[in-house]
Amino acid sequence: MHSANAAGVTPAPAISLGIRANWQQFGLLVLINAFVGAMIGMERTILPAIAEKEFMLAAHTAILSFIVVFGVSKALTNYYAGRFSDAYGRKIILVAGWLVAAPVPFLLMWAPSWNWVLLANLFLGISQGLTWSTTVIMKIDLAGPKNRGMAMGINEFAGYLAVGASALATGWIAARYGLRPQPFYLGVAFVLAGLALSAAAVRETRGHAQHEAALGAATEPENVPSQKTIFWQTSLHDRNLSSISQAGLVNNLNDGMAWGLFPLVFAAAGMNLTQIGWLAAAYPAVWGICQLFTGALSDRIGRKRLIVAGMWVQAAGIAVITAYREFSAFAWGAVLLGAGTAMVYPTLLAAIGDVVNPAWRASAVGVYRLWRDMGYAIGALLSGLVADLFGISAAMWFVAFLTFLSGAIAAARMRETPHR
Repeated sequence: MHSANAAGVTPAPAISLGIRANWQQFGLLVLINAFVGAMIGMERTILPAIAEKEFMLAAHTAILSFIVVFGVSKALTNYYAGRFSDAYGRKIILVAGWLVAAPVPFLLMWAPSWNWVLLANLFLGISQGLTWSTTVIMKIDLAGPKNRGMAMGINEFAGYLAVGASALATGWIAARYGLRPQPFYLGVAFVLAGLALSAAAVRETRGHAQHEAALGAATEPENVPSQKTIFWQTSLHDRNLSSISQAGLVNNLNDGMAWGLFPLVFAAAGMNLTQIGWLAAAYPAVWGICQLFTGALSDRIGRKRLIVAGMWVQAAGIAVITAYREFSAFAWGAVLLGAGTAMVYPTLLAAIGDVVNPAWRASAVGVYRLWRDMGYAIGALLSGLVADLFGISAAMWFVAFLTFLSGAIAAARMRETPHR
């Protein structure tokens, strides 16, 4: 217990960095990020089916429009979430994100037209940009430099395992009770739990980043650059940061394609809603579980080789799903895609933490996540247009090629980052 000083003010407890030293807050943020991921998962299995069966959308570009709206709104919000987290603190951004999420399940369950679904995904994208970005930044703050990869692995494990579980649950509910409104009742519970925990139990972590910067842990301890400089360094000029940004963009480009087209491919191959639910869940579940190991592995062996290999494994998974039409092949392709994404996802975030000064790290993470989640929109638009012009298989082969090319760019341009 701290004793009061002469002025009667109790001094603030000393700040310690590390997962073990901050395990209670770290664990709470892991749980909250699971609810964040579950909000996306409730759309994964059934929204393309709703587009076709209830709103009679035939063009793939129109069906995938909800992903475009989601991706653009999430990407732009990511950018500002990072800036505002540095300026105003993390917790207020996290709570605001959950407040924005509150209308989403109600809009989805009662939508009388497809425009309402697009509005729901506008809110969902903004909410995800605020909540997921902030839980990432807060865990980087708490973990410090030694276990940054492990911290990101645990964060993304919770989020994407929850995506898979929610996709499986909504597919099961839809198969038994219908596409609407019952599957979206889960979303109401997710919002209530996430908002309550964020408002009542989460503590601010900006002081941890300031403490790390004061200890001289940054690789670039000079004054904080302007937002314009941070943007261009992360996007184009810095070899590592720009390689990370393009890999993140292509990673989510193929995820946007998978989100929108895979359920249609599975249905065209004769899969029922329950089978589609299992397949839609397998990819993010493998992605989530494997990140428990890949994030920590990147702390040991380095970031670059996992990023390059992960992009190439993703390309192989998409190729398998494109080439075959059996449930077992779809499942193996989903496993490969999930494993490859797990190699890449937490490693990219950890690599940014390696090379950016903690004083402006949240802003750099925001720029990276701007480009990464813009991949959802680009992937949905590209794959929808190619599918409408040349067929779904052509769109999937094209995305597989782009994913392989992204790994080659990282192999040629990126240097290994100093993560200890």
